[in-house]
Amino acid sequence: MKLVVVGGVAGGASAAARVRRLDPKAEVIMFERGEHVSFSNCALPYHLSGIVANSDSLVLMNPTSFRKSHDIDARVNSEVIAIDRANKKVTVKNTLTGETYEESYDKLVLAPGANPILPGSIRGIDRENVFAIRNVTDIRALKAYLDREEVRRVAVVGGGFIGIETAENLCQAGKQVTLIEGADQIMAPFDYDMVQILHKELDDHGIQLHLSSTLTAIEEGHVKAMKAGEEITLEADAVIMAIGVAPETSLARACGLEIGQTRGIKVNHNYQTSDPDIYAVGDAVELYSALTHKPGRLALAGPAQRQARAAADHIYGKHHNNRGYIGSSCIRVFSQNAASTGLNEKMAAAAGYQFDSVTVIPPDKVGLMPDSHYMLFKLIFEVPTGRILGAQAIGKGAVDKRVDVIAAMITMGADLEDLKELELCYSPVFGTAKDVVNQAALVALNVLYGRFRQVHVSQVRSLVESGAYIVDVREPGEYANGHLNGSHNIPLSQLRQRMDEIPTDRPVYLHCRSSQRSYYAICCLQGNGFDNLVNISGSYLGISLYEYFNDKAQGRTPILDKYNFN
Repeated sequence: MKLVVVGGVAGGASAAARVRRLDPKAEVIMFERGEHVSFSNCALPYHLSGIVANSDSLVLMNPTSFRKSHDIDARVNSEVIAIDRANKKVTVKNTLTGETYEESYDKLVLAPGANPILPGSIRGIDRENVFAIRNVTDIRALKAYLDREEVRRVAVVGGGFIGIETAENLCQAGKQVTLIEGADQIMAPFDYDMVQILHKELDDHGIQLHLSSTLTAIEEGHVKAMKAGEEITLEADAVIMAIGVAPETSLARACGLEIGQTRGIKVNHNYQTSDPDIYAVGDAVELYSALTHKPGRLALAGPAQRQARAAADHIYGKHHNNRGYIGSSCIRVFSQNAASTGLNEKMAAAAGYQFDSVTVIPPDKVGLMPDSHYMLFKLIFEVPTGRILGAQAIGKGAVDKRVDVIAAMITMGADLEDLKELELCYSPVFGTAKDVVNQAALVALNVLYGRFRQVHVSQVRSLVESGAYIVDVREPGEYANGHLNGSHNIPLSQLRQRMDEIPTDRPVYLHCRSSQRSYYAICCLQGNGFDNLVNISGSYLGISLYEYFNDKAQGRTPILDKYNFN
C-alpha cells in the first residue's frame, strides 16, 4: 500500500506515523510546502518572550529523523498543487526550484491545516511590518523584526488563543502592547461574565485593550480602527494579525471534493471525504458537535491527532467510535489560568437548549496552604434533566484539572447527580475535601430542584440601581473593606438575632464573598418562614471582578464603594 500525506504537523504526521505502525511495509510519503514538517505550533508565541529561547527547539522532527525513526519519506518545500482523482496521482511543486512532478497514491490523507485570515479590506495589510503566525518561519521573521531597536509598540489584532498568547509574550519581552478585538470580549469560548477577570489581568499588566473595535488601516507608526462609530488612532510599529483562521480547502475544492456547511472539507464518520480513497483531518475539515448535533470546526492539536489515528485505522479496516467533539481548551494569561469545555451560555442558547448555570468561587486548595487562591468556576447544565453541558474555570491554580473532569463527564453523558457523587483525589496541597466540581454540582442541584433562587452577577447592577433590598451577610470588617452601594450589612453570625430587620413584603437578595454564607443565611431564613429570598451567584468577589474592567473601560458609575479581589 502506498500512502501519500499532504501536510505535516499534528494531523498529517500522526496519520503517517500510525500507518507505519500498522503496516511496516507500506510506502509512506509526506509532503509539506514549508521548510519544517513537524513543529510545535502551539508553542510559537513563547519564542517572542524567550521562554522558548531557541527557535530550533520548536522543530520536533526533520525529514532525516522521520526516515530513520519511522521509515517515512518526508519531503519539505514540496507543495501539492493538484490531485488527479481518476488516475490517483498528485502533482507536486518544489517551492525552491519551481519544478513539478507527479506522485501516485493508493490512499491519500489531506492535512493542509488552516490559513490566517488577512482581510484585503484593511488598508496597508500588505505592509512589511504586518505579520501572521502559522509556522516556525513566521515566528523567526517576526522575532527578527521585533528585535529592531526602533520597534517598541506592537498592535495585536484578535483576542483568541494566538492573539492573547502573543500579547502576553510581547509584554514580557518589554513591548508596549495594544490588543484590538472586534467583539465585546476576548476568548470566545468563555462567557462574558467569566472573561472579565481576563480583561482585568491584561489591563493590570499594561496591555491597552480595545474591545468592539475593528481594524481599518495600517499606516506608518500607527493603525486606525472603528470603535463605537468613531475612528481611533493607535500607535504601532508592528502589527500582528490573529483574527482567526480559515480552513485550507483550495486543493480539495479544485479536485471536486465536497465542502461542508462550515466551509471545511466534508468527511464522514471515518474521516473519508466524498472520495473513499481520500481522507482529511485537522484544521481543514468539518466535524460533528456532540452537543449541538450540528457540523462545526475545531482547530486544536489534540483532536487532529485523534482524527489522524482514526483515519489511518480505517485505511486498514479498523473501526472506531466517533462521538464527535465537545471542544476543550485552556490558556494562561499572565498569572491567571483559564480552561473551558463543552458549551458556554451563548452556544447553549443558539443550540436551543433550556439551561441554567451556577458560579462558585471556592479556594482551589485548603486555605491554610500559602499558595491557596480562589477559583472562579462556572457550570452549565440542561433544565430539567440536569445533564452537564459545559464548564469554565479561571484562577491561579489547576483549572485545567477541574475542566478535564467536566470534559470526561460530558463525554460520558453524566448529569449533576453523577458529578455530585464523583470521588476525586484530595490532599490539602492539591484541593479541598469537597472539590470545586463537587461543590458546583451541589449548588446546581439546589437551583435545579428549586431549593433556592439565584441571580447572576450580570444582573446585580440593575438591582442596585433600582434600589433592591440587598443583604450582605459578611462580617462588619469585610463589609467596611468594600460593599454594594445601598446594601444592608446583617452578618450571618448576627442573623438569628436580627431577622426582624429583613422585609417580608419584597424580594430580598443576599450575598457574601463567594455565595456560600449567603446560602447558609437563606437556609436559615427559609426555615423561619421567609420565602422571597434570592442568592446572588458569585457574590461580592464575583461582582468586583465583573464590574471592574467594564467600569474602567466604559466610565460607568460604580455600584460598589470599593472593588475587592481577595
